Amino acid sequence: MPTRRFPHRFPRWLPAAAAVAVAAWGANQFTALATVYRARTDWSALSLAAMFSVYLVGLVPGLLLGRPAADRYGRRRVVRGALVLSAAASAVLAATDEPSVYLARLATGFAAGLVFLAGTAWLRELSGPSVPTAATARRAMYATGVGFSAGALASGVLAEWLPDPTVLPALAHALCCLLVLHATRRAPETAPGTTLKTTPGTAPGRRPEPGDAHRSAVRHPRFRYVVLPASPAVLGSATVAYVVLPPLVADRVPGYAPLFGGLVAALTLGTGVLAQPFAARLDDHGSARATLTAMATVIAGLLVGALAASRDSVALVVAAAVVLGAGYGLTLGAGLHEVERLTPPAGGPGAGPGSSPGPGPGPGPGSASLYQSTTSSGFLTPLLLAGTAGHASYPALLTGMAAVGLLCLAVTAAHSRRHLPGPDHLAHPGGRRSEDSSVGSAVGSTTESAMTRATPPPTPSTMQLAPTDPRSRRPWAE
Repeated sequence: MPTRRFPHRFPRWLPAAAAVAVAAWGANQFTALATVYRARTDWSALSLAAMFSVYLVGLVPGLLLGRPAADRYGRRRVVRGALVLSAAASAVLAATDEPSVYLARLATGFAAGLVFLAGTAWLRELSGPSVPTAATARRAMYATGVGFSAGALASGVLAEWLPDPTVLPALAHALCCLLVLHATRRAPETAPGTTLKTTPGTAPGRRPEPGDAHRSAVRHPRFRYVVLPASPAVLGSATVAYVVLPPLVADRVPGYAPLFGGLVAALTLGTGVLAQPFAARLDDHGSARATLTAMATVIAGLLVGALAASRDSVALVVAAAVVLGAGYGLTLGAGLHEVERLTPPAGGPGAGPGSSPGPGPGPGPGSASLYQSTTSSGFLTPLLLAGTAGHASYPALLTGMAAVGLLCLAVTAAHSRRHLPGPDHLAHPGGRRSEDSSVGSAVGSTTESAMTRATPPPTPSTMQLAPTDPRSRRPWAE
């Protein structure tokens, strides 16, 4: 569709950013609604935790299919189809019976996974080749963060002060999906074609990836001993903060439990967004310093949460949300940095969050989505705690989680300076990162060493990643 038909008074990338945000809204609106369900139904805490966690069953396939679907059918078509599915899921959620909630959460997760991959690629490409990679990464990160925060906060406000607290919040999200669907109707398609060209020996519909870079990253020993031990803490810390802790002190905020839950979720996720740039500053090519700091932050947050549960303290729940939110942002950023270094040069359009567009180093869409899939295991934390709550108190369970975190921290610390990814870290003696780091972090020795090897001719994307540009950043966002 010709780009001139798109209204010029708004940035071309804005509809794609709105699609990412509204998908994240739908993913997190259940946080505040669960408090209403707990008060108005006879559903058990275990059932509510299962309803929250079933989102993961839909999310992982959506993350894994989002990139190939966007390459084959186009970003615009995949994103718009996912918005329709997300709106339908919220309409089903408004039915407020147990099977409908399970089905709605499953569909919401699948739609969100598609949008997070296809929508982020669309946003980046709509921004244009002249926009630095760091700027598009920030746009995607802020769109996701705003959506997650707004989902919990808006649902909490609507459930608190409007009638039908289990219906109107879900219908409000469905309406927002339809509004964004209308806004994207003239947004241009950016995929080079809806049918992929194939080469001899390549299966139709599969983009060639020399050496299967993402498989190489996942099979690397450092992925097993440094990245994997910390990956459940990414979303595990966030879900403990805004799913597990607020209901434990609901009796301290009588009449305002949905609003309190929404505020805690917004605080947790907002802190996570603010903390992510610090992961870039802590990142070190020669050690796992950023990951170790992130894991220590999560452990501290779990201990504050355990204290909050034992003392039934609203203030301590808020404090735990801040610390756990910081741990969420730090672990996510640190893990994506590690995956970037482990991924050999490979590229292509359609990269998802945390990937490098075009030829050059960085985590490809496969490695980024696989990493996000491993972090999604943290969504099971509320279900695990609810299932074991009959055998131990929440303070004891959270303390036990902190002890498990210490064991994972010990494993990561033991391999902190081992299994380093080849010569990349040697380009910068000591593995120290320059101070010019922000949301995306600087692409250090990985880019420099890759440019000295045989690579395709420079493109706008690779030129933006060149180490001579002091504004270069790692292009990740989540």
